[in-house]
Amino acid sequence: MNKLKAFLWACFLFPFLLVGQQEETGSWMMYFGSNKISNKLSIHTEIQYRSHTISPNNIEQLLLRTGLNYHFSKKAFATIGYAYVPSFIYESEQKEPEAIEHRIWQQFILTNNIGRIKFEHRYRAEQRWVNESRKNRFRYRLMLFFPLNKPVIEKGTIFLGVYDEVFINSKIVFFDRNRLYGALGYQFHKTSNIQIGVMHQQLNRFGKWHLQFAVFINPSLIAKKQNK
Repeated sequence: MNKLKAFLWACFLFPFLLVGQQEETGSWMMYFGSNKISNKLSIHTEIQYRSHTISPNNIEQLLLRTGLNYHFSKKAFATIGYAYVPSFIYESEQKEPEAIEHRIWQQFILTNNIGRIKFEHRYRAEQRWVNESRKNRFRYRLMLFFPLNKPVIEKGTIFLGVYDEVFINSKIVFFDRNRLYGALGYQFHKTSNIQIGVMHQQLNRFGKWHLQFAVFINPSLIAKKQNK
């Protein structure tokens, strides 16, 4: 219980210490799920509520994403899916989104360990239809997980997660954006954890900080069927 209290205090203070007095700060609240339906297949579900400001009452984007994962092994899987992304301009008088994006996406994730550190490589391609325009984008993310109070991430582990992700367009402006992320996480169940931290998103001439609150819930649907 003392470790959990220390973690909660750290999660409360950590984002504000990093963000400091930045004027441009938004917030993202996120849910991620990956639920096995067979030994090789699982369903990806994702909801992200992104706000222009720290207080979550100025919506910037609502991202709804789903997909089907095929698992080659415990350390490698591929995904194909669809995303619906309405976007809103800050302090706009319009109640409807100014842009609506329909997105087809594919990705490949590969993980490996070096000592206590887990490395996750994510390669993603996106075919995007934003209002009347068509765009293609490619992304690469390298994420590292550092368990702090145990040798590996398991139930009861406090961990540090960091990543850097670069976005590349297929034409016009080559560089799209870069995201740098750092968070504290707590593995409260063998298949589920929470992460609280900050991300800095850099576009060509504009950068912004985002407080992030994420929950990952990944129970196997196979186990549920077998227990009935």
